[in-house]
Amino acid sequence: MRVVLLGTGTPNAEPDRSGPAAAVIVKDSAYIVDCGPGVVRRAVEAARRGEKALEASRLDKLFVTHLHSDHTAGLPDFILTPWVLGRDKPLTVFGPPGTKKMVSSILDAYDEDILMRTEGKEPANREGFKVEVREISAGVVYRDRNVTVTAFPVQHGDWKHAFGFRFEGPDRIIVISGDGAPEPDISYSCRGCDILVHEVYSVAGFNTRPPDWQDYHRDAHTSSVDLGRLAAKVKPGLLVLTHQLLWGVSPKDLLKEIKTVYDGPVVFGKDLDIY
Repeated sequence: MRVVLLGTGTPNAEPDRSGPAAAVIVKDSAYIVDCGPGVVRRAVEAARRGEKALEASRLDKLFVTHLHSDHTAGLPDFILTPWVLGRDKPLTVFGPPGTKKMVSSILDAYDEDILMRTEGKEPANREGFKVEVREISAGVVYRDRNVTVTAFPVQHGDWKHAFGFRFEGPDRIIVISGDGAPEPDISYSCRGCDILVHEVYSVAGFNTRPPDWQDYHRDAHTSSVDLGRLAAKVKPGLLVLTHQLLWGVSPKDLLKEIKTVYDGPVVFGKDLDIY
C-alpha cells in the first residue's frame, strides 16, 4: 500500500506542479483523491514508470475533498479521457454536497462530444463516460476487499463541506488532509497513520502577504508551525508535505520551519513521488 503524488500544486499556475491530486494504491487498484489540472496525464506518466493501476482506462474511483476549482478543474478530463482511452464502466465519484450538480453540468457541457463518440464512427463504448456520484458526509464512505475509506470534516474557510480522507488497508494507514486550517479534531482522524499527506504554508512567506490574504489563509490553511505541532501529537510514520504555499520561501526553509517544533520524518512532496 502506497501513495503516489499526482499533483502537489495550488491555485498558482506553476508549470512544474500539477493541480492537487494523489493516488492511494492497494494491490492492483487505485483510489484517487482530488483531480486538479493535469491529473490524468500525471497518472499516465506514473503508469509508464510502473504503476499499472494508474493506466488511464483503470481510473474509476475518485474521492473529492471539496469543490474549489484547483481541486476539481481536472474533473472533465477525469470523466472523459479515461473513457476515450478504454474505460468501459462508470466512474464512481465520492464528494461533498454539490458534486452531483457539478458532474451533471460537465456532462451537459460535453453532450455534443459524447454524442459524436457514441453515435458517430468512433468506436467508443456506452458506459465509460457515465458517472455515479455519491455525495458524502463524515464517516465511512467506501469499503472493498482492499481498503476502508473514512471521510472526516476539515475547516476550510467558508466552505460548509470540506473533507480529508483516511485509507485503512491491509498493511498501512494513509491519511490525506485535503485543504484545511488547524483544528483539534483532525488529530483523532490522523491517529496511528503510517503516512500523513498534509497541506502547508510557510510562516515566513505568510508574513509577506497582504492583511486580507493573511486573514483568509489563517482561516483556510495550515501553517508550517501548526502542522509541526499536529505531527508531534499524531506521530505519523512519515509526514509528506503537499499543496505547499511558499511565497518565495525555499523548500529547505519550509522544512526548517516545521522542524522547529517537530523532529520526526518529514519530506517535501513533489509530483510523481511515491511513498
